[in-house]
Amino acid sequence: MEEIDRQILGLLAGDGRMSFTDLAKETGLSVSAVHQRVRRLQRRGAIRRFTVQLDHEQAGLPMTAFVSIKPIDPSAPDDAPERLSHLTAIEACHSVAGDESYILKVRVASPNELEDLLQKIRAAANVATRTTVVLSTPWEGRHPAL
Repeated sequence: MEEIDRQILGLLAGDGRMSFTDLAKETGLSVSAVHQRVRRLQRRGAIRRFTVQLDHEQAGLPMTAFVSIKPIDPSAPDDAPERLSHLTAIEACHSVAGDESYILKVRVASPNELEDLLQKIRAAANVATRTTVVLSTPWEGRHPAL
């Protein structure tokens, strides 16, 4: 990937709503050249989507937890992500090395909702769970230096 494309990615990672005009000023390219590069980065999959970063507390989802899961039957198919995809409280699903198979990041409104979600996870995927509740989040959503 060219350095100028890395610069564009870094700028957009910091502000996904940055205009083509502002990107052009920051990179020294013309507006049309920036537009072409952004579209090419999208086509190549380097930019997957443009999104909003929510304040989850204001959105009514102040509780975050990480749920580690492992199959009750180790010989069962490894299809937990597919079995859990309908549960919208699961924000992310990461395949991991170690005792567990996956770590899920979940957001819910209350401890009762978390308890209900854990039951749904266990039933849907036939897994054992280990849960870590987040007390505070000093920062998240950082993008690596490109």
